[in-house]
Amino acid sequence: MHLILLGTAAGGGFPQWNCWCPACRVARTDPARAHPRTQSSAAVSADGRRWFLLNASPDVREQVARLDGHAPAGMRHVPIEGIVLTDAELDHTLGLTLLREARQLQLYATDAALAVLTEDSRLLPVTQAFATVAVSPLPLGVSVPLRYRDGADSGLTVSAFAVAGDPPRFARRTLAGHTVGLWIGDRATGGSVAFVPGCGELTGPLLTCLTHAGLVCFDGTFWSDDEMIRLGLSDRTARQMDHLPISGPGGSLEQLAGLTGPARVYTHINNSNPILLEDAPERRQVDAAGITVGHDGMHFEL
Repeated sequence: MHLILLGTAAGGGFPQWNCWCPACRVARTDPARAHPRTQSSAAVSADGRRWFLLNASPDVREQVARLDGHAPAGMRHVPIEGIVLTDAELDHTLGLTLLREARQLQLYATDAALAVLTEDSRLLPVTQAFATVAVSPLPLGVSVPLRYRDGADSGLTVSAFAVAGDPPRFARRTLAGHTVGLWIGDRATGGSVAFVPGCGELTGPLLTCLTHAGLVCFDGTFWSDDEMIRLGLSDRTARQMDHLPISGPGGSLEQLAGLTGPARVYTHINNSNPILLEDAPERRQVDAAGITVGHDGMHFEL
């Protein structure tokens, strides 16, 4: 199984267009010290040619160019076989409307995410006005085969598991499964990926689950709980925004450092997070723990 991190920044990308926080300032003035990143998304493939997106970011047009360098025989070429969602937040779903030219899409999502896309953001009906969208619900804890658009089995499976997180602020109701992690498995190789770009708490059962993955892509949104308050960018803590901070007691760095089996990568990194600076002491702490700070285009084989 192939996995490419298409985008590794949180909403707004890095540097964020309207932000001059310390990290964004460095990214603009000295990009060798702070590499630009697009908004969080990944793609998985069994054969390296036909891909399933994990979330559809607003930067999807740029990101799709990373997927397939082979020239098609005909006039149109769509390397995307389906889209699998972890939630219905705008920075994970706006790309759906940008993929409407594909004319035929497959969407895998929980009932909670589908309800928001249909009733609240209306992104699903808008996309369906231009393209046929085959919807496959993702029941929590059930392994679902990922199929190509022609119905053939890709050999990959996905299972959604609930993680701590509230529904989008524009959702009118709360349903189970608003925020999930994805377990992607390859039946041919036995490879597995846990993709968890948003998570408010690392519980014991979740940690146990992650130990069995070959690769863990985890929420690296904020370095500290009070990061946004300290910078004057928000009046809420990381935990109040349903993101477990990296540092501090009970933070993800402390807990993920104990997972010696899987490769561990931070993704969905907010523009305010100092680990985006290549020479920051916070970055060195992450490196010393054996955890990788993800970057756009990072490629794994499992």
